[in-house]
This record gives sequence, C-alpha cells and structure tokens, in this order.
Amino acid sequence: MHVKKDLSFSALRKKLSACFESLPEHRQSEKIKHSLHDVFMSGFAMMHFQDPALLQFQRNLEEGLRRNNLRNIFQVQSIPKDSQMRDVMDKVDSSGLEPVFDDFFAVLQRGKHLEQYRFLGDHYLVCLDGSGYFGSEEICCQGCLRKESRNGKIRYEHQIVQAALMHPDMRQVIPLVPEAVKNTDGTDKQDCEIKAGKRLLKKIRKSHTKLKIIIVGDSLYSKQPFIEEIKADRMNYILVAKPDDHKILMERVNEQRQLKEISRMEFRDKKGRLHVYEWINEVPLNGNKETVMTNYFEYWLIDNEKVGYHNSWVTDIPINEQKIRELVRGGRCRWKIENETFNTLKNQGYHIEHNFGHGKKNLSMNFFLLNLLAFFTHQIFELTDDLYQECRRAFGSKRNLWDHLRVSIRLLILPDWETLLLRILKPSEFV
Repeated sequence: MHVKKDLSFSALRKKLSACFESLPEHRQSEKIKHSLHDVFMSGFAMMHFQDPALLQFQRNLEEGLRRNNLRNIFQVQSIPKDSQMRDVMDKVDSSGLEPVFDDFFAVLQRGKHLEQYRFLGDHYLVCLDGSGYFGSEEICCQGCLRKESRNGKIRYEHQIVQAALMHPDMRQVIPLVPEAVKNTDGTDKQDCEIKAGKRLLKKIRKSHTKLKIIIVGDSLYSKQPFIEEIKADRMNYILVAKPDDHKILMERVNEQRQLKEISRMEFRDKKGRLHVYEWINEVPLNGNKETVMTNYFEYWLIDNEKVGYHNSWVTDIPINEQKIRELVRGGRCRWKIENETFNTLKNQGYHIEHNFGHGKKNLSMNFFLLNLLAFFTHQIFELTDDLYQECRRAFGSKRNLWDHLRVSIRLLILPDWETLLLRILKPSEFV
C-alpha cells in the first residue's frame, strides 16, 4: 500500500488547514467559540463523508467518550453546531477558499500525475460548462440570479461556470476553481454564463501561467467575443459549432463541400461502425468584416446505417489527417464535465443541489466549494492512493464504499484516515 507522502490524506488535510487558518477573521475575539479552521474543516468533513448529520453524531461521541473522529482524522478541536457553522461561514468571502484548488493541482503536477492528461503533445484539455447548484421560489440572497417565468413566478438560483482538466482516456477529472454567476452590483442587470466564463479564463491563466491549455466547450462559447478572449489569454480552443448558430460559417462549409474542396476521411472499426470525418481550415466564423478565421470539423458515427452520433466544432488548431481523430476525441471529451463532474456531484452521493444552507451572503457558495474540494480530494485518491483504489475494487461502487465508511465512523473511533480504510477492507485483522 503506497501513496506519495505529499498526496496522502494527511498532506491534503494540512493544505486545507493552512487555507482555513489563513481566512480573515470577522468576529470580535470575545465572541469566538469555534475557530474558522474548525468551522470550515467541520464543513469539509461533512462533505467528505457525504453526511449532513455527521457533526451532531460526532458531538455526541465527544460528550460520551471525550473522543471523536473529527478530532482524530480532521484535527477539529471544537465541533460547532450546524447553526453556528452556517452563521460563521456566511460572513467569509468565498475567494478565500480558492487558493487550495491551486495547491492540490500543484501537488499533482509536481508528482507527474498530470502527464497522463497531455493532449496533442504537451497541451491540456480544460472543459468549461455552466450549471446550477441551488434553486428556490422562496429563499434568496443578494447574489441570487432572478428568473421570471411566463406565468410571472420568480425563481432564485445560484449558478457557476466550472472548469475541469480532462482527457478522453482518463476517468478521473481534475476540477479547477469555479466562477460564480451572480449579481454583485445591486442593480437589476443580471450576470450571465458568458461574463462569468470570461472571468474564469483570466482566473485560470493567472493560476497556470505556463500551462498550454485548450478550452473545450459547448456552442454557447463558440462566438467571436469569447474566442477572442480565449486567444487574448494565450489559449487554444475546441468548441461545438451548431449550424443554426453559425449560418455564415455553414454556408462557406457547404460551398466547399459542393466544390469537393473539403477534406474527408472515413474508416470502419472492429465492431463494423463507420467513422466519418470532414474538415476545412481557414474559414470565417461569421459575416463580420473583422471576423475570426477558424478551422471547422465535423464527425459522424454510423452503426447499422443509422447515425449514432454527430457533431461539429471549430478550433484554432490546424487540422490534418494526423490530427483529426484526436481533435474529435478532444471535442467529445466535453461530455465528461457533465457526466463525470456535474452528474457525479448531483446524483452520486455529493448532493450538490441540496440546500445545506443558503445564508445572506456567501454560505451557499462556500458549501459548494467545500463539496467540490471533497470531490477533488476523492479524485486525487482515485489517481494516486493504492489503498483507496483497493477499497474501490473491493466494494464495487463508490456508493457502496462510502456507505461502509459512514457506518464505520459512526461505530468506531479511528486514529486516522488510513486506519479507517484498512478497517473496512480487512475487518478480520482488527478483531
């Protein structure tokens, strides 16, 4: 059982602790009952075990046995009540949690674990996508987006634009810090996904100054202003280009197709499926005088004479026979941010859409970030931790594994995370 020292649970927990301890204190000293470290680490522990009732249970252990797993595993000295945690977290600016995302990324990078994510030589695919994580017709705060339906009903929402490092051959995704889509100026003018996406690009570039990045996204992003922003931030792109959104582009492509001046390649795989690729370099994105010149490619997967998959993209990467298959794989990789990230967070135990607490300022976003950091931690275990990987194989599914972990921390007082994993993996050795 081996895991590199700086990627162990203890090492990652220390980075979280350093982040939480650096948060600016907003309370008067005489009113502080629980440190910011203990408040935020308690919240993280709750997300780590995907257990909203964790804090109360551990407080009961503390009262009965003077011991608890939050102290042993997470170094929490004083466990706050749920209401205390929410009140304190609400007043802490969410930007204070962002540095730890870069810290986790840097540890993976130094350990060479990101080498397997290289794409087209020395580039990396970073997928962008927007998603909501809270919605209500009753609860709101100053940062909520306000959506009015046709029947006049008002719905309040929290949304983010998420970025994640991905690769077509890798099951694990590496989340980067998200950007909130939120109202900040007190006016009726709404923030939007594109504005947040542009802010996120700058945030990513600031954090990863030398990383060769290819931005992958859906058709919302394949418009000239956003592409210009990508290029200004020294990145490349592979973006979905739907025909209805790019009529001038498609006119040019169809003209070239009629003249048989479009490149084409096809082959059949071992299952008998036909893969068809078409591409053309240096075509105008739109009809503007100063239009961006881009490269267009299209792909069909045909099985038993039926189209099983079809999509089209634009990219600034020159296309040829050697690159086209890989570019399509990169473009199709976008589904991973929906399946492996958002679907996992929403439907695989993380309960990202659950209202852990909304608050008046920052609470909802802080809970989202703690949940995302828990997910990030688990992704690191999936990549680097032999013991965790053995547990995954032994229990078959993530859900089954975490069910056993939650039961164990309710029944047993354990000295550390590694002992917890060994205890559920080889219980007979602890009899």
